[in-house]
Amino acid sequence: MATLFLICGLPGSGKTTLAKQLEHSLPALRLCPDEWIAPLLTDSTDTVELDRLRTPVESVQWKVAKRALILGINVILENGFWSRDERASYRSQAEELGAHVELRFLDVSRDELWTRLSKRNENLPAGTFAVRKDQLDLWLSWFEPPTADELG
Repeated sequence: MATLFLICGLPGSGKTTLAKQLEHSLPALRLCPDEWIAPLLTDSTDTVELDRLRTPVESVQWKVAKRALILGINVILENGFWSRDERASYRSQAEELGAHVELRFLDVSRDELWTRLSKRNENLPAGTFAVRKDQLDLWLSWFEPPTADELG
């Protein structure tokens, strides 16, 4: 049975680092929206275009992921999964396909997130985008941490 790994956390929490570790140790297909969006942008600071592309890219990646799960391939999605509803939807769809689901939550304090993002902003790795402090604070207000029953 294939496993779907949902990597949950805010920017700077270590989602890509964990996903890459899992990708190599399992093995698994790793799908990172930012890595697919970056080559499509002519201006990496264009947050409107970035936001416009996120939903269609995640949708295409989910179609690829579902097919891989059906084929028995482990899949790692590092979308962040900020809401309970989103996590529940992915979980139920994957389970309907016969896949096992694991939610991995990277719980990092706001101060540590900002420290990491500040360092990352200075020398952005490929497939990542700069994050401002006001964006982080806004996203923190939207984020719904997983409950114990989601993690267990």
